Amino acid sequence: MGWQFWIDRGGTFTDVIARAPDGSLTTRKLLSQNPGNYRDAAVAGIKTVLGLPLAAPVPPGTIDAVKMGTTVATNALLERRGERTLLVVNRGFADALRIGNQTRPRLFDLDIRLPGMLYERVVEIGGRVDADGREVATLPD
Repeated sequence: MGWQFWIDRGGTFTDVIARAPDGSLTTRKLLSQNPGNYRDAAVAGIKTVLGLPLAAPVPPGTIDAVKMGTTVATNALLERRGERTLLVVNRGFADALRIGNQTRPRLFDLDIRLPGMLYERVVEIGGRVDADGREVATLPD
């Protein structure tokens, strides 16, 4: 059994939890952005735990799993900041995300306030495949 890593990349810090082949746990906290010392905090954390120089490759077979999450993307979604977004969908599905599945925390409210959509515009295009992956309608050029 090799090393396993669980990493959370935040806006300020990247947290690394590592389980050694013997089952012992190690943690590291690095600045998420530190261009003077490393290009990527997750990779730097892994190499630091393994005792490798940052420029050295990780030997094949050393790592069994790396599982990584990020609060950066979650926070950007929650705070509604980030790049402008265009949603491209099949013709006829422009309202699919707006309609959703009708799940509401207060089912019987008469004044329903929907959250704003994460995308700015929707573009519908032709083109479809069936359940077996065969093209039913071709994509436009």
